[in-house]
Amino acid sequence: MHPSLLLMASSETILTVEKLRVGFDHQVVIDDLSFEVHKGDCLAVIGPNGAGKTVLLKALLDLVPHEGEIRWSQGARLGYVPQKVAADRQQPIRLIDLLAAKAAVRHLPPEDIATVTAEVGLAPQALKNSVGHLSGGQFQKALIAFALLGRPNVLLFDEPTASLDELAEEHTYDLLHQLQQEKGMTVILVSHDLSVVYRYATQVLCLSKVKMCVGPPKELLTPAMLEELYGGPSKFYRHIHDD
Repeated sequence: MHPSLLLMASSETILTVEKLRVGFDHQVVIDDLSFEVHKGDCLAVIGPNGAGKTVLLKALLDLVPHEGEIRWSQGARLGYVPQKVAADRQQPIRLIDLLAAKAAVRHLPPEDIATVTAEVGLAPQALKNSVGHLSGGQFQKALIAFALLGRPNVLLFDEPTASLDELAEEHTYDLLHQLQQEKGMTVILVSHDLSVVYRYATQVLCLSKVKMCVGPPKELLTPAMLEELYGGPSKFYRHIHDD
């Protein structure tokens, strides 16, 4: 849908990962993982349940203990949209209050809230609604707007459409790639939707207990590779996961 995205990646390295190892309670989740991400890349992280995809994003954000090297280039500013949000959506917190709280912590001017909500397509009326009254699509846009506060140039998304219907899912992916195309952002995306990965990613990182690999989608998303990665007959499918 956006063929020009394939031309956006540059030779400038924005992230270098060397010999990454992450484990919990003596159980190794990721071991000896190395890869690079270039500025403007859309890196899709794929693999079966429990392969460590969410754990990888948290390690890149320095949210979990890890060994090895994770080096972001100078000037990299990170935004993160998690797969799940622990906040109680039944609490009477308006969306504008949630965004204003982050803006206050980051010492951002109020107009930044208007800018990011316009960028993601949230109507002004939605800002007055409580978080619990937002539709699934609106809530996802709210999370993206929250991540965009602070002007990140790298966006990390963990299964951004896992709880959305097909139309809202399509709108979300269009939004993500519009942001990448217009702002030259680097995107690291966890997804089980292999058709989306094939359409949008410039690079694919495969994680599993038996194989780790990285390369262009046309080289990696072959029936033989996917069968080896997932341990069964390969097909393009969507599957809600919980790492």
